[in-house]
Amino acid sequence: MTSVQPTLFKQGIIVNEGRSEVGDVLTGLDGTIVAVGGDLSNHPGSNNAIIVDAKDHWLLPGCIDDQVHFREPGLTHKAEIATESAAAAAGGITSFMEMPNTVPQALTQQLLEDKYERAAEVSAVNYSFFMGASNDNLDEVLKTDPKRVCGIKVFMGSSTGNMLVDNREVLEGVFKESPMIVATHCEDEATIRRNTELARGQFGEAVPIHHHPIIRNAEACYRSSSMAVELAEKWNTRLHILHISSAKEVSLFRNDIPTSEKRITAEACVHHLWFTDSDYEQKGTHIKWNPAVKTAADRAEIRAGLLDGRIDVVATDHAPHTLEEKQQSYFKAPSGGPLVQHALVAMLELVHQGVLPIHEVANLMAHRVATVFDIPDRGYIRPGYQADLTLVHPNAIWTVERRDLLYKCGWSPFEGTAFRSRVKGTWVNGTHVFDGHSVQTSQGNHAGQRLTFAR
Repeated sequence: MTSVQPTLFKQGIIVNEGRSEVGDVLTGLDGTIVAVGGDLSNHPGSNNAIIVDAKDHWLLPGCIDDQVHFREPGLTHKAEIATESAAAAAGGITSFMEMPNTVPQALTQQLLEDKYERAAEVSAVNYSFFMGASNDNLDEVLKTDPKRVCGIKVFMGSSTGNMLVDNREVLEGVFKESPMIVATHCEDEATIRRNTELARGQFGEAVPIHHHPIIRNAEACYRSSSMAVELAEKWNTRLHILHISSAKEVSLFRNDIPTSEKRITAEACVHHLWFTDSDYEQKGTHIKWNPAVKTAADRAEIRAGLLDGRIDVVATDHAPHTLEEKQQSYFKAPSGGPLVQHALVAMLELVHQGVLPIHEVANLMAHRVATVFDIPDRGYIRPGYQADLTLVHPNAIWTVERRDLLYKCGWSPFEGTAFRSRVKGTWVNGTHVFDGHSVQTSQGNHAGQRLTFAR
């Protein structure tokens, strides 16, 4: 493991728990936060501490990304845990939860544990992995340890291989008996198939990319999401619906109780908060995601859901493919794209645009993620918590260029975009893993730890 050195962050703008206040943060040899205060220069723990001048910089809790696809094992021509966790660190993300649709798919306890073992060898940041559900592995799913695994992933829509769970009896079993949070991808397969055939009837195989949100439309999303809510209410399941992409879906969720008391929570993704269907003309299949990027009205309602508490967290659904794969025709180009290196700065751009207050970024990308997944001692800047921290210059304009990307796939949907905020440093469990230029990713010398859950 990487050695940890006490660090004193001096006079940063601490963005934490609904406030932005100038002060100091001191971390210790054990990788935790020792103290948070106005001036900690005389604190006993500051002796021999590395001094970080944080003046005029935002100091935020490290982001926790509850939905990524790092492609290992089996799809490592697209990405690897080592490369994508490094990109995450460069983007201010200090913990990730990875999805089961790798090759082989994480449908058994042994295959799931194999992924944890690999992450322990190479991950630059903290990690957890979802157990996958299929139509025929319910017994294996129910063996999952809720204290050591982030959740159960259910694809209630198109997926890779046999991970589409469309057997109502199996769905009932998962929702009834799951010992932990159930996270769902919700798109109605029958609706998508019908819309696909209509598009083929009009265009043949040359369907234009701007028909993607017509094929994978709001109706498909709402039908599936509303069924998930129905099942969760029936069985009192702890349900988390991923990547809400339509205005109609936002209406499914409550904002009259705090996230900590909800049994049903919702996630929005950066691309659905940033792009709209008007961007297909320029970006093409580079912004082909499932669920699809939809209208400006959908984006506006998702943003409203963030502000009023109907949507609880923001994630990336980071899902890289090679440029060669993405540049194929509509039906051949896979859905997904790389986002972890630029998710935080994209959200901070919304702060600059007046869409969100700065403290809501910490809330949506750290505080509430820890709450939704019952992650102890992370997600906040508090004494005794793990020192997962991100230092950001609020006004350092830069443009995303391909030469600076850390993704193995080597491209980004944000290429050419100018951001006003820039990540200047990332600390994981007190270890300085990103210095604004490079990430320490050498094998056997990493800071990431396996996430645990207070369930």
